[in-house]
Amino acid sequence: MTNAPVPPAITGGLTSAEAAARLARDGANTVPRARPRTLAARIGSQLVDPMILLLGAAFVVVVGVGDAADAAIIAAVVALNTGIGVFQESRAEQAVAALDRMGAPRARVRRDGVLVELRATDLVVGDEVRLEAGDIVPADLVVVEAAGLEVDEASMTGESEPVPRHTGEELLAGTVVTRGRAFASTTRTGAASGLGRIAALIAATGLRPTPLQRRLARLSRQLVLLTAALAGLVLVLTMLRGAAFTDALILSVSLGVAAIPESLPAVVSVALALGAFRMARRSAVVRWLPAVETLGSVSVLASDKTGTLTEGRMTVRRLWTDAGSCEISGAAYDREGAVSGPPVALTSARRLLRDVVLCNDARLTPDDSTWRVIGEPMEAALLVAAARYGEDLLELPGTWRRVGETPFGAERRTMTTWHERAGESLRVVKGAPEVVLDEVEPGPVVDRARAEAQRLAADGYRVLAVADTGPDDGDRLVLAGLLGIVDPPRADAAAVVARCRAAGIRPILITGDHPATALAIARRVGIAGPDSEVVDGAAVALGEHRHRVEAIDVYARTHPEQKVDIVDAWQARGHVVAMTGDGVNDAPALRRADIGVAMGDRGTEVARQAADLVLADDDLTTVVTAVEEGRRIYANIRTFLRYGLSGGLAEVLVILVAPFLGMAAPLLPGQILWINMLTHGVPGVAFGSEPLDPALMHRPSPSPEESVLGAGLGSRVLSGGLLIAAVSLVAGLVANGQGWPLATTVFVTLGLAQLGLALALRAPRTGVHLAERALELAVLASVVLQVLAVTTAPLRELLGTEPLGLGTWGVALALATIPALAVAAARRLGR
Repeated sequence: MTNAPVPPAITGGLTSAEAAARLARDGANTVPRARPRTLAARIGSQLVDPMILLLGAAFVVVVGVGDAADAAIIAAVVALNTGIGVFQESRAEQAVAALDRMGAPRARVRRDGVLVELRATDLVVGDEVRLEAGDIVPADLVVVEAAGLEVDEASMTGESEPVPRHTGEELLAGTVVTRGRAFASTTRTGAASGLGRIAALIAATGLRPTPLQRRLARLSRQLVLLTAALAGLVLVLTMLRGAAFTDALILSVSLGVAAIPESLPAVVSVALALGAFRMARRSAVVRWLPAVETLGSVSVLASDKTGTLTEGRMTVRRLWTDAGSCEISGAAYDREGAVSGPPVALTSARRLLRDVVLCNDARLTPDDSTWRVIGEPMEAALLVAAARYGEDLLELPGTWRRVGETPFGAERRTMTTWHERAGESLRVVKGAPEVVLDEVEPGPVVDRARAEAQRLAADGYRVLAVADTGPDDGDRLVLAGLLGIVDPPRADAAAVVARCRAAGIRPILITGDHPATALAIARRVGIAGPDSEVVDGAAVALGEHRHRVEAIDVYARTHPEQKVDIVDAWQARGHVVAMTGDGVNDAPALRRADIGVAMGDRGTEVARQAADLVLADDDLTTVVTAVEEGRRIYANIRTFLRYGLSGGLAEVLVILVAPFLGMAAPLLPGQILWINMLTHGVPGVAFGSEPLDPALMHRPSPSPEESVLGAGLGSRVLSGGLLIAAVSLVAGLVANGQGWPLATTVFVTLGLAQLGLALALRAPRTGVHLAERALELAVLASVVLQVLAVTTAPLRELLGTEPLGLGTWGVALALATIPALAVAAARRLGR
């Protein structure tokens, strides 16, 4: 048995001793991680939140009065909100951890004069790394030797297509080799690499509280002060009327509990959970529940271009020959599509497409209704264009034998191939128009081609020129034509932009691509107008965008840090910013934005981990759906506040005003807590599942600085509270005059009036599905319990109520409907 031949040793590279010393000096080739906080520290930071403190105060109160049911609800809500906050804090660590998974697990390097394979984490500065097609670049490198090397840098720079790299040029960690091979010297590892720099940005980017969190925090502080003042006032007035301190304290504490809408966090949690569930059914993964509501407050949508607004796939759309122009239809790599144009132009286009099939290293294989691509994306796009003219063109390489080639080079900017068939010879040259057109014989055709190339470039196309030598041309090149190639907008991109504008959301484009390409795409989808300007990353780096940020629609040639600067500039002007993206270069901006939206299908893992919302099917329409859900949630929360605070205000007013009307004890403490439980419990939570009011998507987003009780909600709470208090006091006066049980009559009227208000505040409904009837069912259940509180002996004994006659029930019910009818009429007039 003979031994296999030993490959020759490769000279150069570090010695094992040198590598070990550098590894000890610089550390492992891993991205930096922030030191994680302990679980106890995370929980502690959540418990000092104003809303949690308010709930804690309410918990102490209800425990003090023996209300175990409310105490259990509040404890569960505190635990849920704390858990959500702790989960939020862990997102930064998950995003950085995703960078590790992007790195190549193994690397081939020169060590001790031979080629060895080792863990990428053991790579050190000075190592010479061998790269081949399909490899992930394991660190920042400089090319030492290269043969046809091309690298896909879309995830780091946003470029639409792979770029050639040559000796002396830099390769960024995390990019992917798509063609050729190379040896490259390691220049930066770990934290110093491109991936490490982005990881540091993610780790250093702080989380902003959501608009809802900021609004509820302000409301919490206001409610704490107001409730304490009212409870103190009731305590003093009750004692002045001669009541014992203990009785006065129980009444004031009970009223304080009633004034606090302690079901609000439960309503918020239910609304967010239901919104997340509805979005999950539409392929949107909510990674953080408050993100759903945040989208409802978005006023600026900053979108990446490549793979977000565009398909992320090169597509040929225009063909030009001296005989005329042709258009090519069809999406990306779909087999459907056709070449259309005048007959004479179609005839000339066949020659052009024959040339790009022959001068091509990619391959297509059919896969049902699409093409499976093998090779570089742009060359694959050329083959797809030829297949749409006629799939027989793809068979030409079998009849025209390639006998020579000069690969594409950055210096030459062309690719040349030589072919033979049955005694015929053919040379094809394709490449940059300015190069190819200089190689053909000057004349009117070339002049027209130059003008057409400029028009296509101005429209955002990447232009490719093709020339060939026919059988009668000798070695003289003749222009075959031009091709206009784009990364086309997604089919739904323009509709999404239009819906955003209708909802008062300003869309802007931020990309690392060429300014002309960015502006062309922005105009096609409706982000930019005829007079819109493009600002590049260099201007952003100088801060030139900050004073005129609201006048800029398109940002091009931006780096990760500059995307964060753009988001900061909008936020500094009080806007709530949503950022969409799919690449590593988008991750810091996704984290800095008020809400980050990542593409889940073709997006990178780093982008998904940094985002709040992941579109599993990359469907941009889901962004608008999420905005609808956010506005629905915020509207439902405001409606609950209107309902809950109106009832609480009414209870306070009844207790304060009744003594001046000759009613010493209009409500007992147990009755107050019972009404509070019925009205704020099941009906309150049911508000979280109310359907969307279509009118919400034709209004601007609310300002994040606006109070949750702003936009007239405070006055509506006041009017609702006054109405309910008025009818309850009238019921008490009637009861006094007729000799009916005073407290029970007020108790019934007050409770039913609040439940009637809930029905009056329902969102518009278009169907009869049970899911849209949760509020009605909850109100019905509460009405039954309110009636049982007066008609069953055990509850009468517990609450201190007395039986009522039919006349009393009739008066109470008639009075209780007045606030609901008044509010419903006002809402209808308002619409």
